[in-house]
Parts: sequence; structure tokens; C-alpha cells
Amino acid sequence: MERPVICWFKRDLRVCDHPALARAAALGPVIALYIIEPEAWAQPDASGRHYAFLQECLEGLRDDLAKIGLPLTLRVGDSVGTLEDLRRTHGIRQLISHEETGNGWSFERDRRVCDWARAQGVDWEELPQSGVVRRLKGRDHWQATRNAFVAAPLVAPAQACCAMEGVASDAPPKAAELGLNDACPMRQNGGRARALRVFDSFLTTRGRSYRRAMSSPLDGARACSRLSPHLALGTMSIREVVAATKASPAGDAQWAGAIRSFQARLAWRDHFIQKLEDEPMIEHRCLHPGYEGLRPLIPDAARLAAWDRGETGLPFVDACMRALDATGWLNFRMRSMLMAVASYHLWLDWRSTGPILARRFTDYEPGIHWPQVQMQSGTTGINTIRIYNPVKQGLDQDPGGAFTRRWLPELAEVPDAHLQTPWTWEGAAHLLGHSYPAPVVDPVAAARHAREVVWGLRRSHKSDAATARIVTRHASRKRPRRAKPADPQLRFDF
Repeated sequence: MERPVICWFKRDLRVCDHPALARAAALGPVIALYIIEPEAWAQPDASGRHYAFLQECLEGLRDDLAKIGLPLTLRVGDSVGTLEDLRRTHGIRQLISHEETGNGWSFERDRRVCDWARAQGVDWEELPQSGVVRRLKGRDHWQATRNAFVAAPLVAPAQACCAMEGVASDAPPKAAELGLNDACPMRQNGGRARALRVFDSFLTTRGRSYRRAMSSPLDGARACSRLSPHLALGTMSIREVVAATKASPAGDAQWAGAIRSFQARLAWRDHFIQKLEDEPMIEHRCLHPGYEGLRPLIPDAARLAAWDRGETGLPFVDACMRALDATGWLNFRMRSMLMAVASYHLWLDWRSTGPILARRFTDYEPGIHWPQVQMQSGTTGINTIRIYNPVKQGLDQDPGGAFTRRWLPELAEVPDAHLQTPWTWEGAAHLLGHSYPAPVVDPVAAARHAREVVWGLRRSHKSDAATARIVTRHASRKRPRRAKPADPQLRFDF
């Protein structure tokens, strides 16, 4: 008698181009399993909008699995406990899933599952579903490997699967039962059907102005693909998306440029997720250890709260934060600005602000988020320090003020010329500190201070690095093998 095999769904909530499901279907009766883990939803980067989006994706997955004869088994609890229960009850000896580059919690969860599988004699097979390479030795040939993966033929969905019968399923808990209470009334909805519709509209109409509009928080909301939350939970695979862009008619030069730019950003996405795969510690520690202690680990509570609520007194920053809170989405440039202003102007440590943004992004992807959080905070030691001017960004990216006025109605009476700097308006006395806050910092002075401190630290690190190279060269003359640099961060090649 064939033993059943578990296909464990995680961030791959689809049937099409699903190597793990295809593999499981070829081995025996399948239990299509998704586990809602309360401990995962108690983590500081989890939110109600994430859970609501997930529920919609699971509904779509349930419908698609039913079409090929598989019920979706939903369990609530710890993964190891759930898998052990299925092993004892149904004689499971094989577990198939995709590799996952998640947050630190899921990384440790997978380690526990690995220990359990070995102890119980369960064969756990993890398959890649993206261009991210596990246990990568170096980045020299990564791009070619990634490109070969996404160019490979799609895995055809099974037409019919043999399901394991008699497997109990749990009812999904309500968000409030998991302690998730944040509403996001204007967020994107989940599910593969919605992913296909939004992608089709991008490839046929919305995407033509992609390159020009992506920097604007107003125009970008329409011109960007809006696939990011669907890619984060895997309702579409990266390979499906790449294949569709290659098959898309070239159209005129503007369309061709938009498609090329979008394809480049898909590669960029895998590049950053690979960073987290290679260095899981960057969710918790500065990539360059010399930047530990740069900012207070215990943040200024008033500044953090003002930034969190969109009440810094810097209009464009506040408009972006309020838009993100209401919609769960913001274009990339404005995400970078929010993080940079928090880190430089407000001098807040990225470990206090990063989780706040993670909870707000419906499309939160740890592999994108944490490398970017550190890049925009200047703690990698290798990337260019970029201190966004929030006033200039408002003038450049919202020149007519429509975006700022939409999210800050209390500034309705402020003239256009003073919209991004209401403190310079002669009629601001009755406004600032009443219906709208005065700036929590002087943006020019705060940026100057941050620039002096961070560049000073970087100059000292460059001096230390030069010393390390001199010591290394001197040591190599004495010994046949070259000595390792004193600072392991000097060997990073990102």
C-alpha cells in the first residue's frame, strides 16, 4: 500500500508551476497541508492585513486544489506538533515543500522541522521555486543560475491527484483570536484569480507608463504592476511572471522599455532575497558590525510615535505614512524615503522602525525588506549613503500637491507654495501645534548632523580597512597562505 505524502504549502499558494505539488502527486496519495501557526502571527513583523490577504489566498488555493481532486487540509498549531500528529495518524514518511526564505522565526521553525524529520525517519524534500540558491558558495555565477531557473519551462499542473482520505481539517481562527486587529480598508485583495487579473491589466494597459510613473506615489499606484503581495505569498510564481513578460507583445518603444525595466526589477527582487538567504542575521544585526551603536537601541519614543502615526510635521513624510497605513502599499522611492527620514532625520534605530513598516506593507517580503531597511539606514558599510530631503521629494514627486492634500486634509488652506513647508507660511500660527504638528526636527539641521556622524564613521572604517589590507599584505610575505582580513565584512561581494 502506498504511503501518503504531505505537500506542505507555505509561501507558494498556487497549483500552477508548483514543483513540490507535482513531485508529491507522483509519489502517492497527497495531503495538501497548510498550517496556521499562532506563534508566527505573534511576531513583531506580522499584522492583520497580512492575515486577511492570506485568508483570501487560501480560499483561492482551496478552490484550485478541488479542481484536481485534492482537499486543502488546514491545521492550526505548531508545525512540528501538526506534522507529528499526521505522521502517527496516517503513517507519513515523506514531506515535500518548497524552500522558503522567510523571517528569522520561520528559519528557526524549519530547523525544528528538519530535526523532527530526521528523528522520525521522515524524508523531507525541499525544492526551489525561485532563483534564490540555498547554501550558495559565492555570487560569481549567481546571475546566470538565476536566469536559467526563471527561463526553464513551467511545471505543468497535475490534471488529477490521488488524495488521502479521512484527514481532519481545522477552522481558521479569526484575526482577533490571533491578536491581529489592524484594519486596512483599502488594501489589495488576495488570491490567484486577482493576481492574474492585476497582471493582465499591467501588461495590456497600466504598465505603459511604468518607467516614468514608478517614482510618483500617486501615479505609481496605477502604473506599477501591484504583483508584489502575490509574489510574496506565491499565488503566482516568479517563473510564470517572467514567461508572461517575454510573451507580451513588444508594442512601441515605451512599452518595450517598460517591460525591460520590469524584468530588471524581478531580477533585483531575487538578488535581495538571496542576500537574506545568505545572511539571515541581517534581520537582527547591522550588516557591518561597526555600525552597531550608531543610533540608540531604545528609540526616542515621541519621535517614533510621530513617525508611526504620520505626524512628524513634515508633510510629504506624513502623507506617505498615512497612505501606507490606509492602503498597505507605497511605491519604492517613498518607502526608501520613509526609512531614510526615520534613520537620519529622526535618528531612530532600524530595529525599531523596520517592524512597523513590515506590518504596514501588505506585500511584506522579508528578503526585500530587511536588506533595504539596512541600506536606507546606512548600516551596510558598502552602499552609498543616501539622505533623502523630504521637502525636495515632496516638490519633485508631488508637484501639484494632490497626493499630500489627499492624505493631509488639515493642510487644505495652506497655499501650494508652502504645502511642503507649512512652517514658512505666514498664516501657520493657528495651524501648527493645533490641527497639524510643528516639525519634530529641523529637516536641514537634522540631515546635516546625520551626514556628519555617518560619514565620519564611514571614514574611520575605511581607515581601518586600509590598515587591515596593509597588515594582510605584510603577513602574506611571511606565510605561504594569505591571512584573512581582520574584518570579515570586507569580503562581502554584493
